[in-house]
Amino acid sequence: MRIVNLTVDIDNPERIPTRFGYGEGLLEAGQKNEEVVALGADITGSVKADLFRDAFPDRFFSLGIAEQNHIGVAAGLALMNKIPFVTNYGVFLAGRGWDEIRTTVCYSNLNVKLGGAHGGISVGPDGATHQALEEISIMRCLPNMTVVVPSDSIETKKATLAAAEMFGPIYIRYGREKVPVITDESTPFKIGEAYCMREGTDVAIIACGAMVYEGLVAAKELEKEGISTMVINNHTIKPIDKATIIEAAKLTGAVVTVEEHQVMGGMGSAVLEVLAQDCPVPVEMIGVMDRFGESGDPETLMKAFGLCSENVAEAVRRVIKRK
Repeated sequence: MRIVNLTVDIDNPERIPTRFGYGEGLLEAGQKNEEVVALGADITGSVKADLFRDAFPDRFFSLGIAEQNHIGVAAGLALMNKIPFVTNYGVFLAGRGWDEIRTTVCYSNLNVKLGGAHGGISVGPDGATHQALEEISIMRCLPNMTVVVPSDSIETKKATLAAAEMFGPIYIRYGREKVPVITDESTPFKIGEAYCMREGTDVAIIACGAMVYEGLVAAKELEKEGISTMVINNHTIKPIDKATIIEAAKLTGAVVTVEEHQVMGGMGSAVLEVLAQDCPVPVEMIGVMDRFGESGDPETLMKAFGLCSENVAEAVRRVIKRK
């Protein structure tokens, strides 16, 4: 298990939208490799593909609100040895484009990169129609697809750069709102390798995306109660890091999964698939409980849907009683 020392003050972290990291990563990938191209809808600025567009106007293609067409064009570009990044709101990119992603991209294992913005309910006022809560499940079930959910803006940039260098389809999920920065430039990142951000012996919190921060806050509070809590940043949902998950479960004997996504089919389900086969332990799951999102202030929505550090801490207390 990789141990990464936390270098930030979680009580007062800097907050930056993960979409900024995606935009910076896409721009840098384009600077490094002229074969990188980008496709956008009518929301280029919102999903931060505008940095690439402004720098490389001849390598950016705005195709309007036509998600299925985006995937078809990206597949054609990939067949011409380009490295296409398709960027859109995740609920539309993964949802409306799913058949084309499945049959045209994944079936042929084409080198298409998918940037799914607006992940989770923290999108806020845009409401249920724009809040991607199911796309991890429908992306990770596709053969040849890699799925990554970075924890902050720095990790999102690293994931985007890594996506440009690997071959094959990949879906990167990122958000709109400002989230705490919990990694730095020296924090190691490798697709398919989770890492421990806090060591513990009583329970393991396995989280992805912005929820890693909520897990760290919960762990700090639980320490006051004498509960030793491990926190795993499980940024890659597929291929999932089985070895780290199994080791965490064996060391602690209890697991809490934490994600800003439906509990069915998401990161938590992927973790349970590993544990059920190799190391059955008591598990509690934090996520969206089989309901659609709502329109509202992001902070209010996180509380209403039970996705805050206090909810994580309560899940830890419950699972420890089941050991």
